[in-house]
Amino acid sequence: MKPQGNVQAVFIDRDGTIGGTGHFIHPRDFRLYPNAQEAIMHLKREGIMVLAFTNQYRISRGEASVEDFEEQFREYGFDHSYICPHEQECSCRKPKPGMLLQASEELGLDLSKCIVIGDVGDTDMLAAHAVGATKIMVRTGWGESSLTKFRDKWTETEPDYIAEDIWDAVQWIIHGREFRE
Repeated sequence: MKPQGNVQAVFIDRDGTIGGTGHFIHPRDFRLYPNAQEAIMHLKREGIMVLAFTNQYRISRGEASVEDFEEQFREYGFDHSYICPHEQECSCRKPKPGMLLQASEELGLDLSKCIVIGDVGDTDMLAAHAVGATKIMVRTGWGESSLTKFRDKWTETEPDYIAEDIWDAVQWIIHGREFRE
């Protein structure tokens, strides 16, 4: 079955979106949420490319390596991963859209036909907004507080869908939405 609306790729944040607490957890100690693995595989079965995009400044502190994260994402079934290792301001650290733009260039993606799933409004949603991608906010991780206590930090955009979790987000992508062509 072909995905509706010709979705080219889904970018998924890590911490708080597919597992963990929203805080840094080394890949060896990280645990997925229930149904997160199945959600990733469901997208892949639909022929949709699944890409990780995550800020991981602890790499710059020597607390983990890019390779640790890349290996983890491969194990989870991601097609490719985009990881910002910087603690300081840079062009790839969300909310800047550098990782999305890099993926677009490397993979030939039309970002207006891509979806971003994340739990933080002032990083994930703003990065998606900057490139015209569809935005799905999950309530897990920092999602609930991002939607309530910290909403003033990202007032310039609205999520296209607010999902309970990654599974709900994927169900909306596959079954319950009208994607703009």
